[in-house]
Amino acid sequence: MLQFDNVSLRRGPRLLFECASFQIHPGQKAGLTGANGTGKSSLFALVLGALTTDEGAVRRPSGWIIAHVAQEMPATAQAAIEYVLDGDEGLRRLQRELAAAEHDGDGERIAHLHAELDHIGGYQANSRAASLMSGLGFRPQDETRPLTDFSGGWRMRLNLARALMCRSDLLLLDEPTNHLDLDAVIWLESWLKQYRGTLLLISHDRDFLDSVCTQILHIEQNRATLYSGNYSAFERVRAEQLANQQSAYEKQQREIAHMHSFVERFRAKATKARQAQSRIKALERMEAIAPAHVDSPFHFTFRAPLKNPHPLLKLDQCAAGYDGTAIVDRVRLVLNPGDRIGLLGPNGAGKSTLIKLLAGTIPALRGERIEARHLAVGYFAQHQLEQLQPENSPLEHLQALDPQASEQSLRDYLGGFGFIGDKTLEAVAPFSGGEKSRLVLALLVYQRPNLLLLDEPTNHLDLEMRQALATALQDFEGAMVIVSHDRHLLRVTCDQMLLVHGGRVEEFADELDAYPAWLSAHARSGRAETSSDGKSDTAGQRRERKRDEAERRKALQPLRKAVEKCEATVDRLHAQRAKLEAALADTTLYAEQRKDDLQALLRDKAETDRQLDEAETAWMEAAEALENATD
Repeated sequence: MLQFDNVSLRRGPRLLFECASFQIHPGQKAGLTGANGTGKSSLFALVLGALTTDEGAVRRPSGWIIAHVAQEMPATAQAAIEYVLDGDEGLRRLQRELAAAEHDGDGERIAHLHAELDHIGGYQANSRAASLMSGLGFRPQDETRPLTDFSGGWRMRLNLARALMCRSDLLLLDEPTNHLDLDAVIWLESWLKQYRGTLLLISHDRDFLDSVCTQILHIEQNRATLYSGNYSAFERVRAEQLANQQSAYEKQQREIAHMHSFVERFRAKATKARQAQSRIKALERMEAIAPAHVDSPFHFTFRAPLKNPHPLLKLDQCAAGYDGTAIVDRVRLVLNPGDRIGLLGPNGAGKSTLIKLLAGTIPALRGERIEARHLAVGYFAQHQLEQLQPENSPLEHLQALDPQASEQSLRDYLGGFGFIGDKTLEAVAPFSGGEKSRLVLALLVYQRPNLLLLDEPTNHLDLEMRQALATALQDFEGAMVIVSHDRHLLRVTCDQMLLVHGGRVEEFADELDAYPAWLSAHARSGRAETSSDGKSDTAGQRRERKRDEAERRKALQPLRKAVEKCEATVDRLHAQRAKLEAALADTTLYAEQRKDDLQALLRDKAETDRQLDEAETAWMEAAEALENATD
């Protein structure tokens, strides 16, 4: 069990949190939320032992193996899959000992080490590492590539794969989705749901938190509070608490005003003096209730475009790619003001390529890209963070765009993006990734675009800024095209989804929530929707394929039912375990007089864990049987 006992932490003169007391039991999955700078990463450092508490204690079992994602990677020629395998230190230790025993010809030791390797699944380690890399978007040929071949974002994926490779008791993940696209995020969700250890997850992705977490640890106003349930449940509870707090605050303010009025009126009257003094003492003893804070520190809107022509941009049978090779082909797309389009598609299908074609940063290999005379493109991509002038301040960046504007008006504008006071005058070089993303967005918004092209705009942004961006996009008067792993942003801002796959761009007619199922089916089939020469199937071929697919579905029906039955059992047992864990989280349960209740709950949880283990095994076997049948 991970336990915080009355923990307080300062970084320099700044208090991050105080009196933090909570317990996270083995197997629980807790999401850590709070605005940037509230101490989430510092809490991780406490758990890892990299920081010490100012007050209180952090306790965890001494034998726990902790896995976390490294922020750096050695620039070596080591093969990527070997780097991932290094995450399992126990495996590597046994492999080294086996090599030494084989060198010495120690037959007994060799046999013993082979038995240990078999026990930990060492002979399946390469397959497990390859599966992790595949889930995170790597191609089979990437496994043998040296580390030096990969860009920064892909190196972070390798670090994540290495952390997942570790057979850990506690897994710490700090914004793991920042460098992932949507299909990798969906895969990671599924993996974390099956993870049997304890998970502590920092994330600003509410859909990800909803899917993975059963508890939310929220840091706000120097307090760390643990809530049961996923992020949506936390939001409901917190909203109720804030409403109650605001109501209590307003009531107390009325009482204080009334007391002050009484004291001022009757302090000098002998007959009322005692009552006045009583109220003065009551005011002194009264514990002040703080007003509820629900407002985001970020407030901005997209200024109306100077021109909004119809259409803004047209692609007519366009192809786009690199070195003469098309990634997407025969793209037909017309963008008008008011269009709100989200791009879906597997990793490497060409979503970013299509965005670059729309932005005009790469030319069309074939076809025509026709832009309106007054087209004003606002293009956001992660590489643009590197194009900021490191020695310049946010104010200087904005002044370069509008030299005639007054300094105060520019400061007021930057304030909506969280750059307040001296922050507007500081050089951007030491800024965090979130601060740089906010600045790039501020510069983009200021230029009054009529076409927004956003490629993963929420990376490094906290929940408050993501919400402010979503709200601003809803009122944007131009057209926008978004690539994002943040499903909440896509859901609240886009009314049309385009699917990029197999070199084509077509409408995704289903709801966004159906995309994971499509992605899973696409990954299993491994078949493109068009033939290798780029021509569509004939009507006869389509009829034959539909007939074969119908027969196949009929044959697979019993296997699908078995999987569904197992899934229902697993879901029921997960819900049962969550109830028991919630009951065990009750601190009064550990009082001496409730010893029998505690033991009964522990027995129930142990039995539920056993049943869940069996059910999950049956589920995996059924799923494997179905997958083998569909291959």
